[in-house]
Amino acid sequence: MYVIRMKNCAFFARHGVHEEEERLGQRFYVDADLTVRPGRALDDDALEGTVDYGVAFQVIEEIVTGKRRFLIEALALEVAQALTARFPEIARAEITIRKPNAPVPGVLDHVEVTVVWPQA
Repeated sequence: MYVIRMKNCAFFARHGVHEEEERLGQRFYVDADLTVRPGRALDDDALEGTVDYGVAFQVIEEIVTGKRRFLIEALALEVAQALTARFPEIARAEITIRKPNAPVPGVLDHVEVTVVWPQA
């Protein structure tokens, strides 16, 4: 097994429970840690049989910038499920989504959620 890590993929979207979050939108950051079954891809030095991270980025972008989700947990799960469906070589997808401007009554850097799929 090996891990492909995609860090700080940034997208503008409108997720959240509050109406202002949908109206104003904000930037969301996604990390994808993909544990991959190597098959012959490493020995053959071939893209076929591994995860094309350009395509993986597009899958993430389509979901994050698409349908509004109230929970970033639900968003992360959808990303994980879509990536494992698109790439059967992925044995485990760990998806982290950061929301820098979470509406909380205080100062914080960001709120972050991590979902692992499939669940153990």
